[in-house]
Amino acid sequence: MAFAFNPAGEQQLSLFDSYNSLTEREKKFLDKSWAKFFAEHIFPKIDEAPYAVLYSTKDSRPNTPVNIQLGALLIKELTGLSDDELLSSLLFDIRFQYALHTTSCIEQPLSDRTLGRFRARCYAYEQETGIDLLHETIQSLSNEMAEIMKIDLSLKRMDSLMVESNIKTMGRLELLYTCVANLAKELSRADRELPEELQHYINANDRNQVIYHNHSDETADKIGTILNDAVTLKKLCGSDFDESSSYQLLLRVLKEQAVEKEDGSYRLRTKEDGGMNGSILQNPSDPDATYREKAGRQHRGYVANVTEASGEEGSIITDYQYEQNTYSDSQFMKDALKGTARQDTPVTIITDGAYSGQENEEIAKEKNVTLVTTNLTGRETEDIFGDFEFSEDGKTVARCPCGQAPKSCSYNAKTEQCVVSFQKDVCMNCPMKEKCHPKECKRVCRKTVSVKSRNRALAQRARKTEEFSKQSCFRNGVETIPSILRRKYGIDRIPVRGLIRSKFFFGCKIGALNIKKFCKYMQGRDKCTQIAAHA
Repeated sequence: MAFAFNPAGEQQLSLFDSYNSLTEREKKFLDKSWAKFFAEHIFPKIDEAPYAVLYSTKDSRPNTPVNIQLGALLIKELTGLSDDELLSSLLFDIRFQYALHTTSCIEQPLSDRTLGRFRARCYAYEQETGIDLLHETIQSLSNEMAEIMKIDLSLKRMDSLMVESNIKTMGRLELLYTCVANLAKELSRADRELPEELQHYINANDRNQVIYHNHSDETADKIGTILNDAVTLKKLCGSDFDESSSYQLLLRVLKEQAVEKEDGSYRLRTKEDGGMNGSILQNPSDPDATYREKAGRQHRGYVANVTEASGEEGSIITDYQYEQNTYSDSQFMKDALKGTARQDTPVTIITDGAYSGQENEEIAKEKNVTLVTTNLTGRETEDIFGDFEFSEDGKTVARCPCGQAPKSCSYNAKTEQCVVSFQKDVCMNCPMKEKCHPKECKRVCRKTVSVKSRNRALAQRARKTEEFSKQSCFRNGVETIPSILRRKYGIDRIPVRGLIRSKFFFGCKIGALNIKKFCKYMQGRDKCTQIAAHA
């Protein structure tokens, strides 16, 4: 299929355009709907060029216009429709046709397979190259909307949210059984003769018999049998099934959940064998999903991070990230900063304490970005630390809070701390002695300080200012996004599995949420214009 551009602004209304058949009253209602703002401001800004890599350069049947496919996917999430419902709406609802500039089409350009094939092309391309084309589109559209809404992009806020994978929670018995059964069925389909003791895995009712018709005292014996069956399957596969996902998942679950004995058999892994982290397999139907506990709840799936800018009349999500849920907030911040060019004008990002870190602050400084954390994790440090002066590399103390240079200073690279010594008579007669609490020795007084403790003390001071109170209120606004995404956009019910696939759907939902915010702003602006005109 060859790539063909569809210039969004070049559609001409034909004599038989369905828009022309509307009554004036119908046109009036259309002008007040989301379709008008989408057609005029969103659709023309969808850049098709990056998606040319998904199609052949040879002469062949042209693709369905990419801007129509992307626009349809955004509208799908905006309206909460399935693919089939979207297609029906496009065929019979003038709003959908108007939004996608297809009112002049004799036949609508989308079929029941168009969107699925387009998503598959995007998945495969990211799998191969690591480039998320949709992310670039959503980011570009958000900047366009922010400009129209006059949103200040120099002040942003950030927050993360758990995204549940649409999978069943499995215990060790069910997990091991499922991996063994999946491989046994694959071997059966490949006309490999299974030993008699493995034939039951092919039976449709076997799962219930093994998993659910089971007493607690039988669990260990059943797991032992399944592990033995796994060994038999491994030998039966040899090297012929190295490319099989079912075979690789079986090897993975054995490595994570069991320990191989000298005779080649397996036993369940225990605490003494080394703990199992959150990255272990949760369900073979979604190998990318990971495990994490947060706020007293168990999560299996992914974690997203959103960056939002806000103005007087609305807000826009300017960026998003999506990873396995073992990913930390601090790492999200590091990735976001590294992927940002140095800013010409200063930018402030307000977050909670989980995003902080010395390395992140250093990267932010290089990018002309200021990080502000509204809460701090860990113990509070002494305020006096904030007045110590350090060398540029942070390995030497230049001055104490009273302006005294130390007699000596040693740096511990492991702890990243400085042990400084001062003349004893200087410290004993210092007016800040009671705040500093130096350790009194025979000839000197010592104090252990670090750049980290200095920065933390300064951060604690900043939290007591009026400016900090305003920043804290500003950051709190981003916490509404997770709730909206769950309630309105169903992020915990994404109908696909896997990191890349679910991220694509998540990106479309972010785009839809931004469009919703944009349409609300435009409707408010038009209403104000009408009121002013009649004043």
